[in-house]
Amino acid sequence: MTDALEMDALWDEFHRVVNMTSAELAAWLRVSEAGETTEPLPDRAGDETGQHVLAILQKRRTDLTDDDLRVMEEVVDAVTEQTDMENEPTAEDTPRRHHLMSLGHDPLKA
Repeated sequence: MTDALEMDALWDEFHRVVNMTSAELAAWLRVSEAGETTEPLPDRAGDETGQHVLAILQKRRTDLTDDDLRVMEEVVDAVTEQTDMENEPTAEDTPRRHHLMSLGHDPLKA
């Protein structure tokens, strides 16, 4: 994906589906990984994809790597698939909502 128009479209779509700020995502990743007595280091909280999404949110478009573009495509596809099933998850659909939040998409956010 070297075409500038394709990269611009992916950038826009990624930022449309990832509706959490980097601060919100970082906080969620820390909370989701915290145990009763321990909490992971802030830069190690969350799964690999969540950490990668967080890193992408902190980059400029010109600094994206091929790996970033791959993850962006995966996140767009995953969020679109999960939210197109029927409706966006509700507060009662906690596991699905938490999975989406780990990708940077909070379905309860307007």
